[in-house]
Amino acid sequence: MDNGCNINRSPWWWVPTLYFAEGVPYFIVTAISIALFNQLGMPNAQMALFTSLISFPWVIKPIWSPFVDVLQTKRWWIVTMQLMMVVTIFFLAWLAPKGYFTIALVLFTITAFASATHDIAADGFYMIALSESQQSAFVGIRSTFYRIANIFCQSLLLMIVGILEKSHSVSTSWMLTLLGCSALMTVIALWHLFMLPKAENIQPAKNNTQIWQEIGLTFVEFFRKPAILLAMLFMLLYRLPEALLLKLCVPFFLAPIEEGGLALTMDTVGELYGGLGVVMMLLGGILGGLAGSRWGLKRVMLWMCLCLTLPCIVYCYMAAYQPDNLWLIASCIGVEQLGYGLGYTACMLYMMHFAKGEHKTAHFSICTAVMYLGLMLPGLVAGYIQQNTGYLTFFWIVMACCIPSILITIIVQKQL
Repeated sequence: MDNGCNINRSPWWWVPTLYFAEGVPYFIVTAISIALFNQLGMPNAQMALFTSLISFPWVIKPIWSPFVDVLQTKRWWIVTMQLMMVVTIFFLAWLAPKGYFTIALVLFTITAFASATHDIAADGFYMIALSESQQSAFVGIRSTFYRIANIFCQSLLLMIVGILEKSHSVSTSWMLTLLGCSALMTVIALWHLFMLPKAENIQPAKNNTQIWQEIGLTFVEFFRKPAILLAMLFMLLYRLPEALLLKLCVPFFLAPIEEGGLALTMDTVGELYGGLGVVMMLLGGILGGLAGSRWGLKRVMLWMCLCLTLPCIVYCYMAAYQPDNLWLIASCIGVEQLGYGLGYTACMLYMMHFAKGEHKTAHFSICTAVMYLGLMLPGLVAGYIQQNTGYLTFFWIVMACCIPSILITIIVQKQL
């Protein structure tokens, strides 16, 4: 697999594509799967349950991250995982739209494991292949192209599906779109096969005992940190309203009026929620980063939490009045996503603060795993709640879940 050149190429040749490739499978598993299963008729209860379960690999990836460090090179892992995802997305394209849901879930899960492993390898390769000055120079580039992957998946792909649906069946539209994704990942994998520099050697193999001792030491030190229980509670509860909301946003936009939805077309959802919404989220993230840098986490933490939670009220409004004015719907989505971008920044800043220490990289990975668990667990039941209450009551329940998020933020803020 290591057929790449030994020449130190400019990072511009591979950093943008590497982090675009990191984002695409993540958003296919966590976001595109929701729209796919919803349009193919899977009830919201099962859809939310299964699309939460397939995200489990990101919760447990710290467990096998040491293996990526000591078995083969990170470059090998990157290309191998990308090729694996080419295959799984290819078979998803043929089987999922035909209603083979069980097989599709298995393929999504394999894609998630490959994507989580790719994340570990890509971040490690970035630090090995670049000098410290280059790492600093390209941190914005890697973040930008990861976000472009978000827009690509949640906007462009959904718009393509919506446009194809005007002349093809729903299943054919999804099949063609996912085949296009597989073809794109093939091009990227082949590009990286030749363009990623050979910046590392295979490390001397460690025996199983050494590997497990390393894993154990990392976890022991993490759980010995001061106020660990409070910190974990924050990571689990801070994004609670969002965890419920994420699973039902797209189904709400697509659901017929008589079922309490807005009856939007898929291409419109791609334009408004995936396009405008993601852009506003990115703007919120930039503003949040600037605010945190200027005033410090302690001063902005509660305000960012309020930005994350309170704008969810726009969904209560939309569910109650079911507006058909696209400008009004777009404004609601924009406000909520701008607040999400601001609020999410506080979570990231806190995890970076908490992970400080000798093993900060591994500890930050554990923090993100706990955070993903906080997103996954509420998602398991989100669909069942909505099916038994309707969209309007469900969104009021989301608003009620803002209370524990705000309370835990107030408590943690005092400990900073």
